[in-house]
Amino acid sequence: MEQIKILLDENEIPKQWYNIQADLPTPPKPYLHPATKEPVKAEDMAPVFPMELIKQEMSTERWIPIPEEVRDVYRLWRPTPLYRAKRLEEKLNTPAKIYYKWEGVSPPGSHKPNTAVAQAYYNMKEGVERLATETGAGQWGSALAFGTCLFDLDCTIYMVKISYEQKPYRRILMEIWGAEVFPSPTKRTNVGKKILEKDPECTGSLGIAISEATEDAVTHEGTKYSLGSVLNHVLLHQTVEGLELKKQFEQIDVYPDYMFGCVGGGSNFAGQCFPFVGDKLKGENPDLQVISCEPTACPTLTKGIYAYDYGDTAMLQPIALMYTLGHDFVPPPIHAGGLRYHGDAPLLCKLTYEGYMGAVAYHQNPVFEAATLFAQTEGFVVAPETAHCVKAAIDEARRCKETGEEKIIFFANSGHGHFDLAAYDAYHNGKLVDYEYPIDLVKQSLEKLPKI
Repeated sequence: MEQIKILLDENEIPKQWYNIQADLPTPPKPYLHPATKEPVKAEDMAPVFPMELIKQEMSTERWIPIPEEVRDVYRLWRPTPLYRAKRLEEKLNTPAKIYYKWEGVSPPGSHKPNTAVAQAYYNMKEGVERLATETGAGQWGSALAFGTCLFDLDCTIYMVKISYEQKPYRRILMEIWGAEVFPSPTKRTNVGKKILEKDPECTGSLGIAISEATEDAVTHEGTKYSLGSVLNHVLLHQTVEGLELKKQFEQIDVYPDYMFGCVGGGSNFAGQCFPFVGDKLKGENPDLQVISCEPTACPTLTKGIYAYDYGDTAMLQPIALMYTLGHDFVPPPIHAGGLRYHGDAPLLCKLTYEGYMGAVAYHQNPVFEAATLFAQTEGFVVAPETAHCVKAAIDEARRCKETGEEKIIFFANSGHGHFDLAAYDAYHNGKLVDYEYPIDLVKQSLEKLPKI
């Protein structure tokens, strides 16, 4: 009988993170200072991040050691299982084999604590007392609340207002772990006040929440900022997933033909696929297809342009070369709150721009249809964000049914949807609106890109 669940022992948790920067054909373009437009130096980032994370951000070393204190916390839920979706395959009557790595087993219910724990640890080691951050759907906020709780740090979270209202249980989870949570935009920061003056009913965006958290961090002593996606060190920490995944596939002598993952900032999918993209960069398995999946309501990779842009609405964060919809982009209030960011991780964007990765975009209703089919066959109710790559995997499996190809399909199952049941309820009652962000509005935002 073929294995349905592929497990690793605790002692097989990776001891090093993989840094894909070591294997890039050309180095990534530098971040630029938001005021001077000059390349960012380590000292420019020091008010915001601890020095060890700044070193990791700029490192080109292939392997970065995982501190034993971090691995010790990882043991609470890692290694995570790799599943063969046998029941889904049978339902689809496909010759393809479908696999997914399940990150929903972590205490916060997603992949996010892989970096939250590491960031909390490094900040604690450098004497930081409090971390400020943003969160969209609440997965990152709950992960950082969990990490700071374990390392005895205070935590302030600016939660995108529409998600704050849609997902109260995520807020409650953050508060259980000791964090304070505010609906963004708030009147606590100058950024928030200005936005509310212009639009008192603003539903918020990740760009706005990032601005508020950054302002909070740089204006309070003993406080640093923490980011749950996009930056190099965040993607680095997430490779603990992909390194485990490689061992699991080796255990059953399998290598994927297709890899799908949802992308908002890109940390989870990068974490799972970068060790495989690294193979591709070295000329191994060149036919591997690596596809990012995003919502049509926030089509960064599929409709944005590859250009330098600010990481946040208030232009406080460094300027990065990435696919962007414009830093003042405010997306519609779709339920996949974690995918509502105007840009994407520069490393993932570079690999997409250079053709090593691809991208697709989906409407809400077919995404929830796919997630419901997955729940009815495999049992797990996944987050609305994750549902995007479930949709992609099912589409590819159906294509294989038509062609008879026995492809190996993998998708990055990044977290559970237990706090997203209102979204499923809206879908089942026909209340979800399929929203495609107008290209004219994208063009208006892109006109405000910094002149580099």
